Amino acid sequence: MGFSFFFNGILLGIGLAMDAFSMSLANGLNEPKMKLRKSVLMALVFGVFQGLMPFIGWVCVNTVEKYFKSFEKIVPFIALVLLLFIGGKMIIDGIKCKEEECGCCAKLGFFAIIAQGIATSIDALSVGFTIEKYAPLQAIITCLIIATITFLLCFLGVYVGKNAGEKLFGKAGILGGVILVFIGIEIFITGII
Repeated sequence: MGFSFFFNGILLGIGLAMDAFSMSLANGLNEPKMKLRKSVLMALVFGVFQGLMPFIGWVCVNTVEKYFKSFEKIVPFIALVLLLFIGGKMIIDGIKCKEEECGCCAKLGFFAIIAQGIATSIDALSVGFTIEKYAPLQAIITCLIIATITFLLCFLGVYVGKNAGEKLFGKAGILGGVILVFIGIEIFITGII
């Protein structure tokens, strides 16, 4: 476990965290008054799922690979449905909020955050194939690196989104929903190609 091992883990973490970062940005846009506790919780949930999924993939590849390969084909569909639903709801809530001039857009609940965490990380199961030759300790360390990087980038994403959301109030929820829909479509397209 030298420099290249950690460097590759960091690059893998950054690459995997991009969907979760975009999701965090969209959530910050949608909820510009989000409390610090909720921002940390969101980043933590995304980090845990992004770190856990590659490890589950690694375990599957090293134990029940044939079953994992058949499940891998439906992963893009699951992510698409979850993100279209959550993004569509954010768009509708953003339009209602704008029409009613209510001054408050819908806030994400805990289960919506969990669903987003699953949707953005489910494609990371396939990373188990790229780390399949790693020893158990190497796989665990790689997944911890991925989780840490995801946490940091998602916390940053919420912060940036909240600041932009305050300036774009009224349109931020719609923009956040559109971002989620595009993330879902991107995961779907790259997953079936």
